[in-house]
Formats: sequence, structure tokens, C-alpha cells
Amino acid sequence: MDAKEAVGKDLPVWVVGGGLAGCEVALQLSRRGIPVRLIEMKPKVRTPAQVSDHLAELVCSNSFRGAALNNAVGALKEEMRMTGGALIAMADATQIPAGGALAVDREAFAHEVETQVRAALGIELITEELVELPSPDTAPIVVLATGPLTTEKLSRAVAEACGGREHLYFYDAIAPIVAADSIDMSVAFRGSRYGKGEGDEYLNLPLDEEAYRTFVAGLLAAEKVVPRDFEEARYFEGCLPIEVMAARGIETLRYGCMKPVGLPDPRTGKEAHAVVQLRPENPEHTAYNMVGFQTRMKWGAQKDIFSQLPGMSQVEFLRMGSIHRNTYIESPVVLNEQLQLKPRPQLYFAGQITGVEGYVESIACGLLLSWLLVARLKGFRLTLPPPESTLGALYRHILGKHKAESGDKHPHVPSNIHWGLLPSLKLKAKKSERKRLAGERAVECCRRWWEEVRTDLG
Repeated sequence: MDAKEAVGKDLPVWVVGGGLAGCEVALQLSRRGIPVRLIEMKPKVRTPAQVSDHLAELVCSNSFRGAALNNAVGALKEEMRMTGGALIAMADATQIPAGGALAVDREAFAHEVETQVRAALGIELITEELVELPSPDTAPIVVLATGPLTTEKLSRAVAEACGGREHLYFYDAIAPIVAADSIDMSVAFRGSRYGKGEGDEYLNLPLDEEAYRTFVAGLLAAEKVVPRDFEEARYFEGCLPIEVMAARGIETLRYGCMKPVGLPDPRTGKEAHAVVQLRPENPEHTAYNMVGFQTRMKWGAQKDIFSQLPGMSQVEFLRMGSIHRNTYIESPVVLNEQLQLKPRPQLYFAGQITGVEGYVESIACGLLLSWLLVARLKGFRLTLPPPESTLGALYRHILGKHKAESGDKHPHVPSNIHWGLLPSLKLKAKKSERKRLAGERAVECCRRWWEEVRTDLG
């Protein structure tokens, strides 16, 4: 049975995974009258990194990252707003102050996503663990949006469907969350770097040189969680454990997550040697995330070392840092341009399992795939967003087009959206000006594309 004919006979599109990408796909299809069976294993089964039974759980942090157009992820969010993204609208609705970033109340965000999914016409929510892939007769279209935490049983089934190709993987690290009322406010000061946003969203803990060097030494000596014998620890460069960064040199953290530049202590008017930044986790500012402090240290070591930081001697940890395995497929090899699995075209992939990295990118991938499915089911071939747009650049990353054109033969690895994935502006200007112009170009190119296709997509 043809997929178009099958869905027309009310056989639903199966969407496996109720995370960010899966919920975006389900809601986009529902809006266009396409029935969906959304399969989510929670609350029956959870991965070690998950703590909530809600759909669209934000596991690592509550930040959707930079909001301005001079940031590629800021442009990506703007493009999603323009093109009717469902989850970006919910993120905007549950936003909390975070300087130049879009951060959300993670509980409110997940609640809003789940409420809209449950209320959407044509979405059947099934709570069960899928351990094998359905046959094409049972489900003519299956979207696998199981994310970086795909269970071992389903991973094996996907690997087999990929023709036995071995999965790639890396370890992603999660930063601790601490209770606001346990932070010593006689040490901490409020302020966003360079006064962005309202200027006082973050808490900052200043370190002098001695305290900084003691902290780095503690990181290096701390007991770490060791991967199992058959696993190789490969970390995503944009989210390295803090102790891995520290091992690269004594000054590395001072030029990274502990950079004091743009954060003068208002009590002295001077910048400290290093700074720990804490970002609010909720509107009430009762919990703070330790920015950039993702870690693979054992929990006891985390308590010992982080409690030695200025202002944290009595700190209460609401969530300890941890690591988890991220699973993704070799998309440029096994997927076609419709994001279908070449050996088994019944299967589509969306979200982080394709090799995009980050909340925003995962949602964007779900949005892209939903358009491809709508076009297929309506019987027309969709023109994809242009490479000058961030949506187009993300799609090209999934299929490895950027690497192929540059002659890069390195394996496919997860990536956030960044300006290096977009064509160069080819003009002389200051770095900040080029980024702003690239953002404006991206959004304008996306706008023109959307005007051409929105009527067909419905």
C-alpha cells in the first residue's frame, strides 16, 4: 500500500519519541489534518538522565541559547517563528529572564507542550516502549525521533535497519543545579556579561587567582565516572565536561565558561580573575544552573569540589551533574534527501538522532521533516530552505552536504547551528558586523522561501 493512500485511509503516521522533535512533528501534522500515533515510553520507562514524566522534557538545561540575530541559533529561532514552529512559540510563552539568551521555565514549557499535544485533533498518544520497528504494512510511515537517549533495544533495531552499520555515539554532560537560598549572597553579585538583557539575571561568583588555581587542581584530581570497557568516551566539543576543558591547560576555563570579561564586580568596579556564572532555572529564581559546569565527576567529588567555590560552602544541590550516552546515526550515508532511511524508506528520522545538537536544532529538524512529510502526502516535491538560511544550513549538515563540498572526509558528528555551516558573506567588515549581516540575510532568505511554499504546505 502506498504511504499516501494508507494515511488517506486513516492509518496514522507513527512518531516514535515524545521529545522536542517528535512533538514538533506531531503538532505540525495534526495542524494539517494528518493523523498521528505518538509513541512515548515514559512514564513506563525512563533513561538515567530523565527525571520527569512529561513530554518534551528539557534534560540538560533550561536555555535555548542566544536570542540575537548576530548568533546563528538566534536566527534559527526567528526562522522557526516565521514559519509557524509550534514549540518555539511555547518557549517564548514560558520564557524567563536570562540576559541575551532565551531561557524557559522548564516545567511550564513541558506542561504547555503536553497540554497542546493531548488537545490536538488527530494525535493518539501511546505510552509504551517500542523495542522493534513496525512493518510497513502496519505503519507505512514511521518517524524515529527518539533522540540521543534511544534505548539499547531500539538502537539495535535501528542499526539492523541501517544495514548493520555500527552506531556512532558521544557522551553529553549535564551541569548541576543549586538552590538559590543556599548561595552566599555576600559573595555573589548580579549581572549579565556586558549588561545584556536586564543586566542582573545571572548570579556571579568571583574567584581570585589562588582560588581559581585550587579549583582547577581539584577538577583534575577528582574521581571521574569511567566509561564501561566496551565504550569509548567521545565528547561533543560544544559541551565538554569542565574537567576535560581544565585538562587542556590552566587558563582554558578563564577563556571559556569562567571568563570574567564583561562582568565587573559592582562592589569593586573590577573584573575578577575568574567567575562562576549561575543562570536562573525558573521565574522565581529559586534554582540556578551552574553555566558550563557539565561534568563526569562522581557525585561525592562534585559536592566536595564545587562546595569549595566562593559563595558555595553551604550550597544545596538540587541536581548533580552527570553524563549520558548520546546515540545518532550516520545520516549522510544512510539517509536520502527526504530524511528517509535508504535501505528502508518507510523510516524517517528527526531530531538529535540525525546528528543535530541542541534543543533548538532538534525542534528545527522536526519542523523540517514535518514539511517533507506534508509534501509527500499531498503529492508535491518541496523546495527546501536555501543554504543561506539557518534552516537550510541545518538540513545540509544532516546530509553532510557542507562537508562533501569542502572535501572534509571526517565522520559525521553532531553539531549545533553555527555560521560556519552557512555560505560566506564575502565582504569585508568587523566580525560582529558580519554576524549581524549573516543573521539578517538568513532570516530574509527564509522569509522569501516561506512566501513561496506556505500555501502548498497549508
